[in-house]
Amino acid sequence: MLERIIQYSIHHKLIVLLFTASIVGFGVYALNNIPIGAVPDVTNNQVQVITTSRNLATEDVEKFLTYPVELEMANLPGVKEIRSVSKFGLSVVTVVFDDNMGTYLPRQLIAEKIKSAEERIPSGFGKPFMGPVTTGLGEIYQYIIDVDSTYRDRYSITDLRTIQDWVVKRQLSGIPGVVEVNTWGGYLKQYEVALNPEQLRAMNLSVAEVYQALERNNSVAGGGYIEKTNESYFIRGEGLVGSLEDIENIVVDNRAGTPVYIKNVADVGFGHATRFGAITGNGEGEKVLGQVMMLKGANSKAVITAVKERVAEIQSNLPPGISINPFLERSELIGKTTFTIAENLILGCLIVIFVVVLLLGNLRSGLVVASVIPLTLLFALSLMYIFGVDANLMSLGAIDFGIIIDGAVIIVEFIAFKITAERSKLMALPKGERQNFVDNITFGAATKMMRSAVFGQLIIIIVFIPILSLVNVEGKMFRPMALVFSFALTGAMLLCFTYVPVMASLFLKPSDPGKKTISTRLISWLERKYQPTMRWALRKKRLVLSLAVGLFVVVAFLFSRMGGEFIPTLDEGDYVIQPVLKTGTSLSKTIETTTRMERILKQFPEVEQVVSRIGAAEVPTDPMSMEESDVIIKLRPKDEWQTAETKDELADEFKSALMEIPGVDYEFTQPIEMRFNELITGVRADLAIKIFGEDLGILNQKAQEIEKAIQNVPGAADITVEKVAGLPQMSVKYDRGKIARYGLNIDELNRLITMGFAGATAGTIFEGEKQFDLVVKFDKDHRQKIEDLEMASVLTPNGSKLPLSEFADISFTKGPAKISRDDTKRRIVVGVNVRNRDLESVVEDVQAIVEREIDLPTGYSVTYGGQFENLRTARARLMVAVPIALVLIFVLLYFAFNSVKEALMIYSAIPLSAVGGVLLLYFRGMPFSISAGVGFIALFGIAVLNGIVLIEEFKELKAEGITDIHKRILMGTRKRLRPVLLTAAAAALGFLPMAVSTSAGAEVQRPLATVVVGGLISATALTLIVLPVLYSIFDRKGGHPKVSGKIVGLLLILVLPLAGMAQGKPVNLEQALQLALENNNRLKASAGRLEHSKHLIGSAIDIDKTELYYNFDENNIAENGAPIRVWGISQSLKFPTIYGAQRGLQKSKVELSKQQYALDERLVKREVSKAYYRVVYWQQLTDNYRYLDSLYGNFAKAAQRRYEAGETNYLEKLTAESKYRELHLLLQQSLQSEEQAYINLQSWVQSDSVLQVAEAELPRLSLQGFDSLQHPGIRYYQANMEQSQKVVSLVKQQLLPDLQVGVFQGTNNLPDARTYQGIQFGVAVPLWFGADRARIKAAKTEQATVQSEYQNYRTQLMANYHSLLGDLKKYGEALQYYETSGKSLSGELLSHAGKAFTNGEIDFLQYVQLLENARNIEISYLENLLKYDETVLEANFLMN
Repeated sequence: MLERIIQYSIHHKLIVLLFTASIVGFGVYALNNIPIGAVPDVTNNQVQVITTSRNLATEDVEKFLTYPVELEMANLPGVKEIRSVSKFGLSVVTVVFDDNMGTYLPRQLIAEKIKSAEERIPSGFGKPFMGPVTTGLGEIYQYIIDVDSTYRDRYSITDLRTIQDWVVKRQLSGIPGVVEVNTWGGYLKQYEVALNPEQLRAMNLSVAEVYQALERNNSVAGGGYIEKTNESYFIRGEGLVGSLEDIENIVVDNRAGTPVYIKNVADVGFGHATRFGAITGNGEGEKVLGQVMMLKGANSKAVITAVKERVAEIQSNLPPGISINPFLERSELIGKTTFTIAENLILGCLIVIFVVVLLLGNLRSGLVVASVIPLTLLFALSLMYIFGVDANLMSLGAIDFGIIIDGAVIIVEFIAFKITAERSKLMALPKGERQNFVDNITFGAATKMMRSAVFGQLIIIIVFIPILSLVNVEGKMFRPMALVFSFALTGAMLLCFTYVPVMASLFLKPSDPGKKTISTRLISWLERKYQPTMRWALRKKRLVLSLAVGLFVVVAFLFSRMGGEFIPTLDEGDYVIQPVLKTGTSLSKTIETTTRMERILKQFPEVEQVVSRIGAAEVPTDPMSMEESDVIIKLRPKDEWQTAETKDELADEFKSALMEIPGVDYEFTQPIEMRFNELITGVRADLAIKIFGEDLGILNQKAQEIEKAIQNVPGAADITVEKVAGLPQMSVKYDRGKIARYGLNIDELNRLITMGFAGATAGTIFEGEKQFDLVVKFDKDHRQKIEDLEMASVLTPNGSKLPLSEFADISFTKGPAKISRDDTKRRIVVGVNVRNRDLESVVEDVQAIVEREIDLPTGYSVTYGGQFENLRTARARLMVAVPIALVLIFVLLYFAFNSVKEALMIYSAIPLSAVGGVLLLYFRGMPFSISAGVGFIALFGIAVLNGIVLIEEFKELKAEGITDIHKRILMGTRKRLRPVLLTAAAAALGFLPMAVSTSAGAEVQRPLATVVVGGLISATALTLIVLPVLYSIFDRKGGHPKVSGKIVGLLLILVLPLAGMAQGKPVNLEQALQLALENNNRLKASAGRLEHSKHLIGSAIDIDKTELYYNFDENNIAENGAPIRVWGISQSLKFPTIYGAQRGLQKSKVELSKQQYALDERLVKREVSKAYYRVVYWQQLTDNYRYLDSLYGNFAKAAQRRYEAGETNYLEKLTAESKYRELHLLLQQSLQSEEQAYINLQSWVQSDSVLQVAEAELPRLSLQGFDSLQHPGIRYYQANMEQSQKVVSLVKQQLLPDLQVGVFQGTNNLPDARTYQGIQFGVAVPLWFGADRARIKAAKTEQATVQSEYQNYRTQLMANYHSLLGDLKKYGEALQYYETSGKSLSGELLSHAGKAFTNGEIDFLQYVQLLENARNIEISYLENLLKYDETVLEANFLMN
């Protein structure tokens, strides 16, 4: 099919060019519309369930909010993990689902479960809701509301929050792809009724009464409508509060006609809600932050562009002096990574083009190959757009054009070589015929090289398949790379069969072979250096192999010392500092601390902006406490840095400068990295040491011990313990006895605390479209101290006022600050960031210290999570993926060469390539990472290609008659040195820009590219030396190669599993028949039916059941005047002759089963014999085709060489090749038929062992005589007639009477009772004969039917026999012809035709015709012999 595609392309160049133009057009369209991002979104499939209750303590949040939600979510399908965080007033439960469940099905399932969870949560404690549909990459645009310095006195922080909520947020929310605009910081405006407790006590009012008054005096109502003068007047009651004065004038109570207003007991004004978070920026104090969150799966670049356009529109509509200051936007990182991708692709492309042109020595060839690069890229972009693969650092950044154009290089190089070889003929042709001649050369060259090109690219695609099996973070990271690489290689293959031949035929011109170019001089110089080295290696085989093995062992040792990390950290260009303050630090103190930090950091010239996020946002997807903050540092470009050269050095400088703030520890990370770590693993650190247990105090103690123990571990930085304890509380413990004595209840007291100190919402105030809560609480002076809580007035049912301290013990306590749970178990985390060392070695040191020094109580355990958890799962997956890739490579090599030996020789390139990959990683100081692991998978597929080129060349030279193995190796390596160096240099140098890049995002690609570059260098160098040495050892003629025991052992390990597939011992026909009689399940079933009928003979005498009876009849009176009690036994019998008839019938059934078994046995023998001889026939025919295939193959090669030498025409070459392919196809079909014949034979023999036929030639069978007495078919019908006669006899005897006999004895219980004995005989006579007569008639009809079937069988038997005798005569005549004259005629044709063709007396077409005549005689003989034998078998089994 590929030949047809190439031929069609060359003959229809315009169509191919139009097809290429369509690739370009759609590729450009895809480039402009494909989603573009910085890195793949590796967030797992999770949904956050958030519940806010501003008044609950941490333990209460866990008990009343977190636990019910966890309980409901635990039974959902597809749940992998459930994590939760419980803090003061906030519960966040994170439910992680399998990725294959999609985005919206989990949310639908959770939405249903939330309703059940709400029923478990007490009323008023909060309602759970789901977090936004976003991911770790969702925070695409963050900004602060800035005020110009001249307007700062005009706007308060509350005004800024109002502008953010009601102006900016509302206009950003309608952008496609924006799922949430989160607000952080500032004061949420409220209308506040600040109660004075003293005035309430003076007026004898309660807080509840004020609340009810406010609630009842702020509403609207509708009264329907009234019709008047043909119009409808709608009734509307307007009772909404509109101003502070309206609130002040609301009446709380009426005392003797005097109203008590709100203003009499409270101050009404503007206040703000209790807040749990704040924003500071640039050392200027508090700010308001907006956070635009992108919908999961949206195009980040398009969404950011739309957001920036909308922000520009909003800027013009903001109040004077107000501006939107974006301090963190994803477009900058996308721009940097896109620049890195473009830089790597362009540099790689230019390097590959340079290498190709240099080594090909032909500018036109280089340009044809180079033109494939942009086309494959556009083709890959098209498929990315179709299959929804985003363009980012990993999907596009790892494309190596040197690998992709490998097939095009092979084809163009050979086409250019052939055109140059035919230069003299081409120049001699008229201009009008030259193009046609070039087209023919292009077709021949492209057709010859297409298999190598396809196989090389196919093997690379297949080794990427295991990468597609990766899951979790590493799967999301590297699967796009494997997909895009496969897309590009698929496009390259498609272009190799269409575009490349067309462009080669149009643009390639013959070059002067004698002309010296840079390429020829370079190759000549390399050959002069290489050939002596190769001769030395062939003389020192043991030394070469020992050095190779020794080098591999050394590298394996280095690899074990390298350490490992998950994925190299992407440099996002910004920093996040997480200061660790004392648990329970007030929000105002945290604001003061972060502002001071910002002022220190702003002094660094590298810092552009500093914004701190404190506590929780409005939608708390990132649940931080008030003492926790993220200090986000936006850095300037690196070329403007002065203090440090690297980010790690800058972090150290930052930390040193911040040490002036006492009592604060710092963690350094990056915005996206921090968010990914938290969402994926639940912690923000590289390494999370998780301690599980019940008691928070013990957990905290053990975490402190671990922190102290690992302080001195090298590379362990920013060691922090999760703050779970020490939250200051004012605890109110009620005295239930006192509460009962005063007739109160706890709910009333709790409502007093809630309303007075937290505030209770009594309604909503509208300012146009804006809405603000109306809140009731104590004034600020009366909610400052614990005394205010103690003195809060409680109104008793009798009207008296008592302080709250009368009913409760109020004191200062410490409570848990946060309770974290993984899979419903409490845990605490010791976070460790790793700097200047690999992650795995740090973890090993930490584990050793923890196991040695930390003693955990029973029921407590330690696990290790964070990035280390990802590394561990990814490494386990790679331990499966890499062997699969290696097995796939070996299987492909075996199918390509059909030889385990040659496949193993080429396979040696894999350990040789690993040498360079590991060494270059080691010398560059890079640990093993998942990125490097993926590089090794890709490297192994690329490394074997050079070995394929060399082995193919050696085999071709051997077929041409070069028997001296050293000469063959030296010639082959010299001829293939250019292609080997060309493909290896192009592939290695194509990755070079990636390996040395220092641009943004190159950290992830660098290990992968380093492995491939280093591996290809070592694989090429060692393959050119070691592989020929191995070939010289294993390809010797005669004798056994002298190899070490280790090599023999390795080969045995690889070959022994294949030994089980070897065929069994050869069997002749008699042995095959015996095996079939023993194993065939049909015969076993027939034998079972025979045994069944034998066992039924014993059922012939079927006497009825014996009857025991008791009789009491008051009419049956004994002599003593009492009734007799009678006991008796009775038996019914058929007429005695019936039992004999039944036994005779059963015996006839046994005989019938015997004859049926004989028929089945004859059928199995016949089918086994036919199947056996069919196998012999196909084996003999295959041998015939194999001989002809070899003959035609040699002549096809000879015709090719004669055509290349100009001794014959193109038609003869095509005829020879087509005849060879036709014979080769017949050989393959014959092999397949032979396999099917073996399957058929096995299906009848049904033996456990694999059969192998012993006979090599098909015999001529002889006909046996007809024996009518012993024929199983006739005997079967005779037995059937006997059975039908027995049935008639039995049915007639059923008319005979049945017999009955019985004995009995009777007496009674009186003293003088006698015993009476008796005997009873009876006969049962059939009086109704209708049914019996019908049975007799039916039996006689059946007897006549069987008699007719018997006569028909005999007639058909003889007719079939005579028909078979006619066929035997026909086939016998054909065999007689062959044996008398056809055989000798065929031999003479072969002999004389070969001589005549060799002597030039006949041309090739005549020679082919004579060969076909001879072949047809042989094949016709075999066909007739098979038909003759099958007819003899049919006749022998028919008549005997």
